[in-house]
Amino acid sequence: MKSMFRVLAIFALATPAFADSHAAGDADAGAKTFGRCKSCHMIANGDQVIEKGGRTGPNLYGVIGRQAGTAEGYSYQKSIVAAGEAGLVWDEESLTKYVADPREFLREFLDDSKAKSGMSFKLKKGGADVAAYLARVGPEVAPADADATEAPADSDS
Repeated sequence: MKSMFRVLAIFALATPAFADSHAAGDADAGAKTFGRCKSCHMIANGDQVIEKGGRTGPNLYGVIGRQAGTAEGYSYQKSIVAAGEAGLVWDEESLTKYVADPREFLREFLDDSKAKSGMSFKLKKGGADVAAYLARVGPEVAPADADATEAPADSDS
């Protein structure tokens, strides 16, 4: 009986670590899942095309760390622009929630039951993986609190 409790205790202690290790997406799996996004989205850094895709959605290069509704050359729905103006900056977690149900995400974020998204597709599974992939292929993003932790530059030297 004691050994059974030990096993249960080990699982109980290991479960949070296991859950945390799987909370972040798998960028390699996301590269494959991104194939479902390519009908509308491309990933391109200037002339460097990382993923050739459609143009009905915004270019997703640099989406992680970008204010929502601000990609150059794309005309967004009012709700996504309002979300960006209200402080939505895409990170892996928020993007994962958004792609699962874009309209519901915006309605909750904006507390507006009439909010609409231009993205009608819902990625119920694999959103965290796609977000991890987009983070990997995009420019390096400084942590949100980096400014608060960096020492101020000495301009008198």
